[in-house]
Parts: sequence; C-alpha cells; structure tokens
Amino acid sequence: MTARTSTGRVTRRRERTRANLLDAAFAVFAAKGFGRVSIEEVCEAAGYSRGAFYSNFDTLDELFFALYEQRAGLIAEQVAASLASDGPDLDVPAAVERVTEVLLLDRDWLLVKTDFLVHAARDPEVARTLLEHRARLRRAIADRLARARGHTELPAVLGDAGRAAHAVVAAYDGVTTQLLLDRDVVRARAWLGQLLTALLTDGSTPH
Repeated sequence: MTARTSTGRVTRRRERTRANLLDAAFAVFAAKGFGRVSIEEVCEAAGYSRGAFYSNFDTLDELFFALYEQRAGLIAEQVAASLASDGPDLDVPAAVERVTEVLLLDRDWLLVKTDFLVHAARDPEVARTLLEHRARLRRAIADRLARARGHTELPAVLGDAGRAAHAVVAAYDGVTTQLLLDRDVVRARAWLGQLLTALLTDGSTPH
C-alpha cells in the first residue's frame, strides 16, 4: 500500500516536471527561436537541472515533438468537435464558421512551429515525424468530409475527401503565415472562413 502511494507521488511529480519543462520550452522557443535554444536554457527557465530534463527527454527534438503532439492534438480535437454537431449533411458555411471560431491561432505557437518546420526541412528523419503529426489534423477533416459525401456535394476539382483535407490545411497554413506578419488574429479568422467556404463550395454557397 505504501509502495503504491509512493509510486503514485513519483509519477505525479514526474508528470508535473514534464509539463513544466514543456511550458518553459514553449516560452523560450517563442522568444528566441527553436534553433537558438539550448537544453540549459530550457532547464533554467523551468527551474530544473539537466538531470530532470534527461529523465523526461533525450533531445530538444523529442521535447519539441511532445509539444507538437500536444498542440496538434488540441487542434484536431477542436476541428473534430466543431464538425461533429451536423448530421450526415454538412452545412459548409456554418461548419467553417464554427471551426474558425475555435481554431487555435496562437502567434507564439506559429512562431515555434515555423522555426521547427525550417529545421525539419533540413533533416529528413525529423521531417518524416513532422509529416506524421500533420497527417493527424488532415485525417480529422477528411473523416468528416467523407461522412458528408453523398449528402453534401463538394467541388469536383478537390477530388476525394483526403485531397479536400489537404486543401483545407494548405489554406490554414497560408492564412497563418500571413498572421505571423500582420499579427491581426481577427482578420485571419475572417479570411480563413471566407477562403474555406469558397474552397469547399466553389464559392457558390451564400454565407
């Protein structure tokens, strides 16, 4: 009984340490850029030793992927939840409005993600892992679009649900790139909504 209690405390403490390291790394990455941050700086920001870091992560890449998993999972959940309220039919403008209202448009996260994208572009192994994580968001979108086929007509030029999901994510990437420059979240949400509605309806559905 005592051993189980002690183990529970250790597990909770380790989970707390890991969460604090992730939070500290996010703040340091956003402020300085992924490629210009050391493990020591992450440890200093979190108030931990290198030993605490290495008991949770082997490298900064591994830590980043834990961050990415956390954020990508949140975005996928937001998208899935926003699209789940319709029945078989998909009211595209209404669904797009719900998605753009809740979608994570955090400029600090976009800065971190963009830094790491450049890093991954130079390392094929890192790029493969990053592509697997990005595919998760596309699957959430493609699954919903696939369930709507036969009930809601999508533009033929998009092809199947998988290709349509690629187009949706590409639109999101483009809008968030602009957001990095102009810092206007309200405008980004409005533009993303207009762009996705036009993309998924050939621009013919009123909204």
